Amino acid sequence: MRRWNATQPAFVTRALIGINAAVFIWTGMGGASALGGGGASLRQTDLGIARYYLQQGEWWRVITAGFLHFGILHVAMNMLLLFQLGNLLEPVAGRGRFALLYFASLVGGSCGALLLSPDALTGGASGAVFGLMGAAAVALMHRGVNPMSTGIGSTLVVNLLITFAIPGISVGGHLGGVIVGAGVGYVMFDPAVNRHSRWLTWAAPVAAMAACVAAMYAAV
Repeated sequence: MRRWNATQPAFVTRALIGINAAVFIWTGMGGASALGGGGASLRQTDLGIARYYLQQGEWWRVITAGFLHFGILHVAMNMLLLFQLGNLLEPVAGRGRFALLYFASLVGGSCGALLLSPDALTGGASGAVFGLMGAAAVALMHRGVNPMSTGIGSTLVVNLLITFAIPGISVGGHLGGVIVGAGVGYVMFDPAVNRHSRWLTWAAPVAAMAACVAAMYAAV
């Protein structure tokens, strides 16, 4: 496993930010307010996740929902956190494992949203971002660092409080993302696992995604 001060450019992080920005611009052209008001546009409806759409076989929404945002503040906050967390984690995990961690957290967020609010149209990179926060927290603990002594712990706690305090935020999406991200991160950033069973650091996010898809399939 790479050092925390590794200098590998965070290419995947930048690519993900670019995709999120492009999707936001594309869906914004569908007529919805950039501030998130006025309801979802047709293009936003085409990407978000809800039980009805999965019942119609539109399972791609499990992924596309993670790139959908409903306003400029929504996308800006998520991309700021993705930039910060990606620059921290991607050089350590490497591009391939970081991408798997991100998408496992994203799928975990979709799963949580579907289980707790199945009929609400849900979207956003928040589940993936919460997963990265959870992974960063457990990675620090593996190194004997209390996450609360860093910005990671306080950021996670504040965002969890906001999740429950403000109406309209997907509680399931955030909880699903952080649970999956922390679980995958626990394996991926464990020094002993990296030394003796490195294949598990690749298998863990794949297994997490499979488990989430199975849970969603059972729920719909």
